Amino acid sequence: MMGLDVGRLAAVARKEAREYRRTPFIIGAMAVLPLIFMINPVITIFAIGATVKAATVSRAVGATFLVLLVVPAVIPASIAAYSVVGERDQGTLEPLLTTPVRRGEILIGKALVAVVPAVGIAYILFALAVILAHFFAANPTVAATLTEGPHILAQALFAPLLALWSIGVGTAISARSSDVRVAQQLGTLASLPPLAVTALVSFQVVPLGVWTAVGFGLGLLVLDIVMWRGVMATFDRERLITGSRAVKTTRVGPGGPPAGTVRRIQAFGGADDGGGGA
Repeated sequence: MMGLDVGRLAAVARKEAREYRRTPFIIGAMAVLPLIFMINPVITIFAIGATVKAATVSRAVGATFLVLLVVPAVIPASIAAYSVVGERDQGTLEPLLTTPVRRGEILIGKALVAVVPAVGIAYILFALAVILAHFFAANPTVAATLTEGPHILAQALFAPLLALWSIGVGTAISARSSDVRVAQQLGTLASLPPLAVTALVSFQVVPLGVWTAVGFGLGLLVLDIVMWRGVMATFDRERLITGSRAVKTTRVGPGGPPAGTVRRIQAFGGADDGGGGA
């Protein structure tokens, strides 16, 4: 990507990975949540009898598909909620923000460390569901339905796109929160709306086909792009460091600072003019 240094981006990603490995909550969430979300698909697969009609199997598989897609939406939200406010509490955020690393490199490096394991876990759970259905389901239609081309394509497209949405909104909320738990709760809630798209397919409101999967995938991609542009535009490094934000003045005249002077707006009322032009 133009303007981004791969070396600095990789350094941010390595730093984030080290922080997450030292955080028991994140490790626990990535280990426990997938197991919890796998319970329902396993029960559904085993509960379908050998004489159940294909239409009923298709509805059950659709519900399983939706549950599996909750994983790449919820797990990144938990990680992203920690990415700013958690590191600020630990004192590891300010050293990163005061380096010459670009804003985009910081956000993309943080996102990569969250999206890769979340999407990987989602793919593993889907593969595990297929294996269980193939070897243990009483009805052979279950495995055949799970491995239909549109289902595989939808899983491949939707998982990373849902994860990117969750990470973006989670990071934006984390940057404006003062408490990790509040950020986690709000981030999880904000990660759920895009699941409405997958719910339409899962409950067969819209029949799942190749072009349906591609169309919904493009819709999610557009949402992700718009959301990430907003996150990039509102990520204020100075506010995160000092609790205030800086803006440039345009007023020129007697008694006023020169044009381009940085005017610092305090976090809790009042303002003072900083010296020096931009």
